[in-house]
Amino acid sequence: MNIYVSNLSFQVGDEDLKGFFAAHGEVTSAKVITDRETNRSRGFGFVEMSNDTEAETAIKNLNGSVVDGRSISVNVARPKEKSGFKKNNNFWK
Repeated sequence: MNIYVSNLSFQVGDEDLKGFFAAHGEVTSAKVITDRETNRSRGFGFVEMSNDTEAETAIKNLNGSVVDGRSISVNVARPKEKSGFKKNNNFWK
């Protein structure tokens, strides 16, 4: 299951994020999203857990918890929506 975590402190890194969830089960990946230009955290990330039951428990237990003075939001990640802009419109001709 892929999990979306928001309102992270800018000091939280990938390993920190992984550690928050590891207490609830096996974490297959954890990534804090960073700005391309500054390489600074954007305040959110994604965690992938191999067991859905463990992931649901982690979401339930961690959503609303305080990490580095910030109340984090933890939810099931939704698939990325497609952009409404189409490359084949008249703009490109």
